[in-house]
Amino acid sequence: MLLAVDIGNTNISFGLFKGGRLVRRFDLSSQAKNKQALLRKKLSGARVDDAVICSVVPALTVELRRLLSRLLHIKPHIIGRDIKVPIKNLYRKPMQVGQDRLVNAYAASKLYGAPLVVIDFGTAVTFDVVSKNREYLGGMILPGLGISLDALAQRTALLPKIKLANPSEFIGRDTKNSMLSGIVYGFTALTDDLAGRIKGKIGRDSKVIATGGNISLIGRYCRSINKIDKNLTLRGLSLIYQSKFVLTGLRARIKIS
Repeated sequence: MLLAVDIGNTNISFGLFKGGRLVRRFDLSSQAKNKQALLRKKLSGARVDDAVICSVVPALTVELRRLLSRLLHIKPHIIGRDIKVPIKNLYRKPMQVGQDRLVNAYAASKLYGAPLVVIDFGTAVTFDVVSKNREYLGGMILPGLGISLDALAQRTALLPKIKLANPSEFIGRDTKNSMLSGIVYGFTALTDDLAGRIKGKIGRDSKVIATGGNISLIGRYCRSINKIDKNLTLRGLSLIYQSKFVLTGLRARIKIS
């Protein structure tokens, strides 16, 4: 099996793929102190042939590569360094694009066609745009829902720190629900408006694909989203790996004890 790893600022997502099919997924906190013990437990009994990592946190890239090398006795491939995402990148400065954004763009275009918009509701919210010719055009980066909610508490004297959740009403009648309504419905309006504007640039028939840690919360509110794929990045890593290595026939078949 292939172990795909998506390292984010908040969570690290792991996917085990067999024959290109996701058979198991689990997440760890990016701040977890006992990652080696947790990984050993999570991967116990798994037969892993190879591993591929996509990361937006350089320090965690080094840590996870070391841990997985120790546990699996293989050297994980790093997206952007060992493997290039096979999509034409039209960013003005191509090296500035996060590898996760390129993976998402490639995966969505392979799975759902093009042109399209990929929206990732993670620690940050990113909009990534793919042309009808499957070229990466660029996009937008915004603070995520959680960051925005935290900023209200940190930068104001009287607003409390609360957890992100569904608002119980549209017009909030207490401070907590006023904050939640503002964040959730505010990002909903922002998402639908920006998606519509982007489609006006690349084609009204463009699909809007959404993913990310907060998609389960906000996805139900956004009218512009055509497809929710919580595993888009992991699936993209599997597709990229298959396109590069699947024909080599190389198999390590390591079993974690």
